[in-house]
Amino acid sequence: MAMPRIDFYVLPDQKENGRAALACRLVEKAYGLGHTVYLFTTSEPRAVALDDLLWTFRQDSFVPHERFPLTGEEGSPVLVGTAAPAMVEAQVLINLSDTLPEGFERYQRVVELVDQHPEVLAQSRERFRQYREQGCSLETHKL
Repeated sequence: MAMPRIDFYVLPDQKENGRAALACRLVEKAYGLGHTVYLFTTSEPRAVALDDLLWTFRQDSFVPHERFPLTGEEGSPVLVGTAAPAMVEAQVLINLSDTLPEGFERYQRVVELVDQHPEVLAQSRERFRQYREQGCSLETHKL
């Protein structure tokens, strides 16, 4: 099984909602390309905030999404949740947690969002090193 491509998107600042807003833009792009996406975070309040932000981040944008675990039978192309990525079927994983996500290798692509907050930078460097040790192909995009 091929390891996923890992993309680190590095913001030039540390605005309060910068990583969440970037996540929404990348979700919209991936959805537009026909990919399924799992937006993973480890806190319930953050998952709720991301869910809300996906409805409102751009006026003319519509990204069909729902919370995971699903309440209905049919899954949306975009899921937002706190469940381990190993439990979710999608092509793209956007990791908004602070650690290497369990089950990341099941995805085609993993997206890491980095801002200039010292703690975020330190955790991101650690994940970069862990992905590299697992043999993943890594790309860094400075925004």
